[in-house]
Amino acid sequence: MLFTALTPQAQAEGKERWVSDTLSTYVRSGPTDGYRIVGTLKSGQKVELLNTQGDYSQVRGSSGDSVWIPSSDLQDVPGQAERLPQLTQQVADLSGQLKTIDDDWKTKVQGMQETLDSRKKLVDELEARTKDLNAQLTDAQSELRATQAKLGDENNQVLMRYMVYGGSIAGAGLLVGLILPALTRGRKRNDRWF
Repeated sequence: MLFTALTPQAQAEGKERWVSDTLSTYVRSGPTDGYRIVGTLKSGQKVELLNTQGDYSQVRGSSGDSVWIPSSDLQDVPGQAERLPQLTQQVADLSGQLKTIDDDWKTKVQGMQETLDSRKKLVDELEARTKDLNAQLTDAQSELRATQAKLGDENNQVLMRYMVYGGSIAGAGLLVGLILPALTRGRKRNDRWF
């Protein structure tokens, strides 16, 4: 009935296409609106692109029949019904990866928490040890001050003893120095050596 010359661009045999998801479309027996409607294709249905002429594309459906459909009603990506299992699988894969990442992070956080707890325990032990050492230092300083005070008192007592002994010796020496010449003068007079 119609003879059409096909250009190389117009020939698109063996390419997969899908009926657009947004509609249910009628198909015709030829490449124009003048041809009769011979059926419909479901939204998202997979078809094989055989030929393109003008605004229409010739496709073969799952039944094996060759029909014409407006080219604007075809899309290059699978329909939602066909993509849903793939997307569901991708969601499952990504959920698995996310769970793995979440488990890894939980393990890392737990490890960091354990490290933090052990370091906090060590810090607490060091603070307790520092407090104990500070108390010992305070006690030692108090004892040192008491010992220094006691030593100062003993030094004062020793100094007083030296002063008393020194004064006694000086007094005795002075007394001997005064008495001895007086005794020797009297002897000289009594002896009368000259």
